[in-house]
Amino acid sequence: MPNAIRIHQTGGPEQLHWENIEVAAPGRGQVLIKQTAVGLNYIDVYHRTGLYPLPLPFIPGMEAAGIVESVGEDVTHLKSGDRVAYASEIGAYTEIRLIAADSLVKLPNGIDDKTAAAMMLQGMTARYLIRDIYKVGAGDTILIHAAAGGVGLIVCQWAASLGATVIGTVSSDEKAALAKANGCHYPIVYTREDFQSRVLEITGGKKLPVVYDSVGKDTYLKSLDCLQPRGIMVLFGASSGPVPLFDLSLLAQKGSLMITRPTFATFVATRQLLEENSADLFDAVISGKVKIHVNQTYPLKDAAQAHRDLEARKTTGSTVLTV
Repeated sequence: MPNAIRIHQTGGPEQLHWENIEVAAPGRGQVLIKQTAVGLNYIDVYHRTGLYPLPLPFIPGMEAAGIVESVGEDVTHLKSGDRVAYASEIGAYTEIRLIAADSLVKLPNGIDDKTAAAMMLQGMTARYLIRDIYKVGAGDTILIHAAAGGVGLIVCQWAASLGATVIGTVSSDEKAALAKANGCHYPIVYTREDFQSRVLEITGGKKLPVVYDSVGKDTYLKSLDCLQPRGIMVLFGASSGPVPLFDLSLLAQKGSLMITRPTFATFVATRQLLEENSADLFDAVISGKVKIHVNQTYPLKDAAQAHRDLEARKTTGSTVLTV
């Protein structure tokens, strides 16, 4: 009988339980996959704690890679033995699972399973941040918080390859070195430097057209002050806690600023969007413009320890749970 991590009550990492599960045969439009690697993302913490509520009990996790075991009726684009990956489908912390066929993409030969599991959610997030919400190009200077994290390292590399100047915040000198080695021109160690002051210094007071902020409560006000008039603030996470309510007239006072809170699902809402996003990501990785750094691996049954390390900011790059 296969195993999975299940959550029966929201709370700390101790709520992640390794349990036997039953998996049915695939129905119409479904695929049964044997998973080989599962991606770890901060949204998994939000689900575990109840910040983003889900019906209990549930299997956490949003992305994984694996091999098709069997397909249900009306599935024509996949067959047994295909290597596949997915993102934004809750229930990834499991050895075997049923999943809608339309949520899966085939993996090209140049991308192994661990890399795929580490990059689908983070990589396609990076893609919509810098290609859809604000189209980063040559001559732009941007700020990405948590530059040494999974999304951060991908944004740094991809934006730099497009000709942008990248400023990034990190918590330590080690993470600063990692970010710099991956395209971040100006890593700022926020534990000893004020990032707002450094942005003003780096830009000669011109400020920025866009800030990508996955930290939230601790950074959003200073992030707004890094933006030039009509700049856009992209809040795509809340690792320090959600941004509190504030008067929107503040955006007018600071220069007709714009703010957005995107969700991954919106940008892969159709099969066409999923194919476009994943194809761009695969091309960026295979071409070498973006390297996916799987810097930590844990057995899936040890997901609780992976969560502890993620929340303690002990991780860099991407983390994979192996099956």
